[in-house]
Amino acid sequence: MTGDSPRLIEHPINKPTASRLNSMTHDDTPADPSVSRRDALARGGALLAAPALGSARRRPKRVAGITTVYHHNSHADVILSRLLQGEDLDFHSRRPDLELVSLYVDQFPKTDMSRDLSRQYGFRLCSSIEEALTLGGEQLAVDGVLIIGEHGDYPQNEKGQDLYPRKRFFDETIAVLRRSNRAVPIFVDKHLSHSWTEAQEMVREARRLRIPLMAGSSLPGTWRRPAIEVPKGERLREAVAVSYHTLYGYGFHALEMLQCLAERRSGGETGVRRVQCLEGPAVWEAGTQGGYDRSLLDEALGRIPGFGQKNIEALVPTPAVFLIEYLDGFRASVFTLNPAVGAWSTAWRSDDRPEAQSTLFWTQEARPLGHFTFLVREIEQLMHTNRPPRPLERTLLTSGMMDFLLTSRLRGGVPIDTPELAVRYRPGPTWKDPGPPPSPRPLDQQ
Repeated sequence: MTGDSPRLIEHPINKPTASRLNSMTHDDTPADPSVSRRDALARGGALLAAPALGSARRRPKRVAGITTVYHHNSHADVILSRLLQGEDLDFHSRRPDLELVSLYVDQFPKTDMSRDLSRQYGFRLCSSIEEALTLGGEQLAVDGVLIIGEHGDYPQNEKGQDLYPRKRFFDETIAVLRRSNRAVPIFVDKHLSHSWTEAQEMVREARRLRIPLMAGSSLPGTWRRPAIEVPKGERLREAVAVSYHTLYGYGFHALEMLQCLAERRSGGETGVRRVQCLEGPAVWEAGTQGGYDRSLLDEALGRIPGFGQKNIEALVPTPAVFLIEYLDGFRASVFTLNPAVGAWSTAWRSDDRPEAQSTLFWTQEARPLGHFTFLVREIEQLMHTNRPPRPLERTLLTSGMMDFLLTSRLRGGVPIDTPELAVRYRPGPTWKDPGPPPSPRPLDQQ
């Protein structure tokens, strides 16, 4: 985030500030100086130490979880269960310096895990968001909030967007913070909202109340093969990304993958001028008419394991593409290529080098789904420093792009001008190779 977050977890909401959003940095505040050892309740009564990411140990921050559902391999499981069972969900790996003290769950399918986990680990399972934040009292009683509005039995709108209640969860959280006159960090998983209007409202409210807010996908922090990054200030001309599965849920991951690279270009992020969503034969026709660089698509496909020189047109009967024009002339496209592709990759071209660059954004599609560890570490940093380690504006922009792209699709693929998306910001931190993934095990196992 490029705004000036409060340096203390407890911060009066009505305290005036002379800081401007543009003056913020990504510098961390000092770690909590207290040194403590935390007992972790795990299977077999094992004692788990909780070292910090750095050399110093620190007191865990007490957090509340707010989620739609909590079942095996749900986003609640792969995020919140890491606070209970360790980063590799194995009861022995490093446990984040976050203590889950309360949880609100919106729906309870037959596969629900939250009741058993509450009994096993001792966190409070609450009947309302207010109770989760106050622990049954009158005032806020936690140091931070994790909102996970993904999965569950919720309707879709005419654009194919899942109407997860992220904005409702956020609004009810804000109501408790207002009443308590405190601002604590909030994380929102994936989109801020399906609605551009709602996403804007959430960001405005967080800024007005000086609440450290972070949102987004796990993809920006995942492994890259090869392990490369766009140099900051690169004079990018075009990028092409490849995605799969759903346009809304997985397409959002692809937009975040694209944007964490695009924002590093010369001049930083300037915002988006126009978007368009095409499907079927119109996807390939756009390429012949110069709508995207076909050689970059081939480059990105070349990073997909086992893809080789396959004829993509013959393998994908109903392709889809997001075409994105940025205000500074940069352009990008995101292809969804079912059923031929089952991975994420991106290729890009710049004025600074003769050859195109490309990488696979590799996710661990086996338990413990290790790419979520890096997202949880960012959440941990947010809760301990009050400084989001990634730009909030990135996810504001990707949330808006998705909403307008699906509006284009609903209208038969017409281009949509997006003056609303003139979102300017500085890039996030430089990505670093996180090292080898944890040992995989079947998805249906612990």
